[in-house]
Amino acid sequence: MSNCNRLHAVNAVASRPVPPPCSGKPFSLDFYGDDVFNTAAMCRCLPKETAAKLLATIRDGQPLDPAIAGDVAHAMKSWAMERGATHFTHWFQPLNGGTAEKHDAFLEPAGEGQAIMAFSGKNLIVGEPDASSFPSGGLRCTFEARGYTAWDPTSPAFIKRHANGATLCIPTAFCSYTGEALDKKTPLLRSIQALQKSVRRLMDCFGQPAARARVTLGPEQEYFLIDKNFYLHRPDLVQTGRTLFGAPPARHQQLEDHYFGAIKPRILAFMSDVEEELWRLGIPAKTRHNEVAPAQFEIAPVFEELNLAVDHNMLVMELLRQVADRHGLVCLLHEKPFAGINGSGKHNNWSVSYGRHNLLEPGDDPHRNAIFLTVLCAVISAVDRHADLLRSATASVGNDHRLGANEAPPAIVSIFLGEQLTEIIEQLEKGAPQTSHAPGAIRIGVDTLPPLPRDATDRNRTSPFAFTGNKFEFRAAGSSQSCAGVNMVLNTIIAEAMDAISEKLEKLPKETFNEGLQQVLRTIISSHKRIIFNGDNYTDAWCAEAARRGLPNLRTTMEALQPLRDPANQELFIRYGVFSRPELASRYEVFLEEYHRKVRIEGQVALEIARSMILPVAVDEFHRRNTALATAEKVGAKHGVSGLCRSAELLGDLLDQLYAACDHLEAMLPEKHECILEATVALRQVVDRLESQLDDKCWPLPKYREMLFVY
Repeated sequence: MSNCNRLHAVNAVASRPVPPPCSGKPFSLDFYGDDVFNTAAMCRCLPKETAAKLLATIRDGQPLDPAIAGDVAHAMKSWAMERGATHFTHWFQPLNGGTAEKHDAFLEPAGEGQAIMAFSGKNLIVGEPDASSFPSGGLRCTFEARGYTAWDPTSPAFIKRHANGATLCIPTAFCSYTGEALDKKTPLLRSIQALQKSVRRLMDCFGQPAARARVTLGPEQEYFLIDKNFYLHRPDLVQTGRTLFGAPPARHQQLEDHYFGAIKPRILAFMSDVEEELWRLGIPAKTRHNEVAPAQFEIAPVFEELNLAVDHNMLVMELLRQVADRHGLVCLLHEKPFAGINGSGKHNNWSVSYGRHNLLEPGDDPHRNAIFLTVLCAVISAVDRHADLLRSATASVGNDHRLGANEAPPAIVSIFLGEQLTEIIEQLEKGAPQTSHAPGAIRIGVDTLPPLPRDATDRNRTSPFAFTGNKFEFRAAGSSQSCAGVNMVLNTIIAEAMDAISEKLEKLPKETFNEGLQQVLRTIISSHKRIIFNGDNYTDAWCAEAARRGLPNLRTTMEALQPLRDPANQELFIRYGVFSRPELASRYEVFLEEYHRKVRIEGQVALEIARSMILPVAVDEFHRRNTALATAEKVGAKHGVSGLCRSAELLGDLLDQLYAACDHLEAMLPEKHECILEATVALRQVVDRLESQLDDKCWPLPKYREMLFVY
């Protein structure tokens, strides 16, 4: 018997034409942001006064004047129609982890068989999708369908193009009829507002002139690409996003030859098309490269305002999938699509500024450096006090396979500061400043405070929360996750830490402010220095040391979700207006239900593949070997009988194991998630052994050696 589907898939990939070389035409960026209703478009299309009011909301956080909605809607419709749009949609981010849209035509009947294209201020400001059909964690019952989308003017409208036209997309928040947030954007916006307020309060303590606080983000996105021919013959990839079976190939990433290697022409053609699509949407994609694992890649943008960066990252993920499809590829955003090689994360580069100054960058004057140290200590305090919440924000079925797998940060949250900055922190705690040995050190200018290193920090890729010169890089987020959850937690916990510092600084007399500031920071460092670790986070020794320090190690999603039920954590979110108590309860229920459903789906898919695809092939092979053995014995062959006998016995034993593993998994499917996970792993071990024993021509699933290297 020969199963030809897999071999046909390999041949189809091999016969694909090579992309032609670049034509050499001069490149122009004239199209950058052309499909975005950005500042330039607003100023061009709107009345001057209307544009000024809208930009005041976008740039300065001023309340939106509802009276301008009609003018904005009319201008936005005209602008969109010039670009081929016939429909509009309120684009939002429900709790299912993706985006949602319901398209409505601009078309309005005008009587007597006529029609016009219209778009009102009401259509712009509010929409009404069905709220009961999205995850709500009990906030909405099936019969309670009403929900609302509300225009977010701080994230510009944009055009999504398709083969036969275009759609105007309006970023919105999504809430229930009773006002609870049903999306990722609303809590994020609340947390940004909370942090901005806390930053202003802290800057007032330092006598800084009034300015606007901005939170910025640069999310690096990792992903895999495989040929669509292979993907369509892998039901596990199609239904779960990862391979539930697959024996490791002899060669994968151990030669370390893929990372930053020359990009293959087909992949480079795909990347170029992705960048053009992103640039047209005003998304500043900057970096592209091969990642560590074969068939793994990364795209990284320039920093943007946080809310906009989160929206843009959702579009990046969508466009990666869409453009891959046009190139005959499939983009895999699962955190661990292939066992045994590196998975994919999303490096969350977070920073905060006040006016023109990045608060996480040492300055050129003593005052600026004192602010830097204060903000740094606020982050240290926040992460130590709420490491469990940061871990909760990264919890998912996919990330459970990745975190701590010697390729990504462990589930233990710690902070990397680097040798010189740690030295400064230690000196500050001891109250005995010394001269830093860091090259290019600058002094803070206050005798009681030590000098600061300028860009003298190495990178630690094993750390989940690393200071990288002028920002913090949180590496634990999963590649398929929205950035909203992680940053919502970061904003909230740092707002709390800043307020705690401000409360102390506000009580200090001006004449002893510097001495009092040093004492405040010294106390913070002494209380929270346990969270600082500059070593190898992958080692067993660090796990033991972290336990000694009392740092939480929440290895699985089930453990990581429990902090959401902690009354103290709930009170934090409620106090800062990020969540109400019902909203918090709903998130826990949504995440828990999603986890259980995905585990059960994976178990069901694994069982179906094993019984309908693997078992028939194994039975046919067993029959063939036994037939060959019987024939050899019948003719009295002097050689080969022993080998055939051993081969048949080995396969027979594996068949018995396969039947037993399938029966066990079927029995576990109605049980708890732990039972399903263990039974799925046990079934995989048998199937992966069979893959190396059966005739290669008969194996029905594309193998790792093909999916990872043939494209």
